[in-house]
Amino acid sequence: MEPTSPFVNESNGKMAGIISYFSIIGWLIAYFAFYVNNRTSLATYQMRQTLLFHIVSMVLRFVVAAILGLVWLSTGMFSLYSLMNIVYLALFIIWIIGLIGAINGEKKAIPFIGDAAQSIFSGI
Repeated sequence: MEPTSPFVNESNGKMAGIISYFSIIGWLIAYFAFYVNNRTSLATYQMRQTLLFHIVSMVLRFVVAAILGLVWLSTGMFSLYSLMNIVYLALFIIWIIGLIGAINGEKKAIPFIGDAAQSIFSGI
């Protein structure tokens, strides 16, 4: 039986992939608005990648902030602040690579985590 939603078409799979890159809220919007009724292989691929990216990004931000906070409180060193900026820059570059792949409609893995996301979230 064909879904009766007016939003069901191939371009919505691409749109779900693009929107999912814009924060975890964007991922939830893409999942419920575009993905649930229109599961294309491209949307599935992008949704898996972005979910793991958002999780890794949040964990890294908290871990780096906690480590830097402890080091700063114990030693007063501000030089490790550049480490935090390097982590954020790396996350931004990975995000851009993934977003460009989603915009082009490619199944291009995000560096470091793209392949793992496909196996970890195979149920999506």
